[in-house]
Amino acid sequence: MFRPSGNLAAILAISTVAAALSFGMLAARAGDDVTEDQIVRALTPEKKPLTRGLSVGPQSSPALNADQTKFVQSVRGRATRSLSTAEREEIATIVQDKPKIDLEINFDYNSADISAKSMPSVQALGRALTNPELKGSTFVVAGHTDAAGGEEYNQGLSERRADAIKRYLVDKYGIASSDLVTVGYGKSKLKDPSQPMADVNRRVQVVNMENKATASK
Repeated sequence: MFRPSGNLAAILAISTVAAALSFGMLAARAGDDVTEDQIVRALTPEKKPLTRGLSVGPQSSPALNADQTKFVQSVRGRATRSLSTAEREEIATIVQDKPKIDLEINFDYNSADISAKSMPSVQALGRALTNPELKGSTFVVAGHTDAAGGEEYNQGLSERRADAIKRYLVDKYGIASSDLVTVGYGKSKLKDPSQPMADVNRRVQVVNMENKATASK
């Protein structure tokens, strides 16, 4: 599998996938032909089976409780840097069992500028989030870094990279700013703690936190 040089690009990955029906793993790296359909399926909440082979339309698994719904409404539209540590941790708790998509997006080194070769993946994400199956849901865009550098610097870099993805999706695809909750975790939540400098830790996680049916209530 192709991996860009660490000397040329800092790599972000949108981590840990719970696919729609199977909650299996889907990894789509920069340069792979990830499609809108793959992203839609990965971010669609699990369908709950009923008797005789029937199923209910997409629902969160499990659905947000009243306190969580109130909290989600309170962070929609908030500036990334305005979130407190407690609020960031609350978001992390809520998204643990929500549908996620794992993409690797290249950024210019030590920068929040999305590289040209990553645009197809970001554009596929934009199309997916405006697909009727997902449009109107509330998505978390969470930035993460590896363990290199200080905590304050990495915190800021993770926030800027999450903001860059959000800005592109809002500007190019007309997604409502309040439907994209951006949060930065710096190096506090390594995907692979055994290899703190590994590429896999430099990522942006996109999660369907609240589906459109719930969000509209």
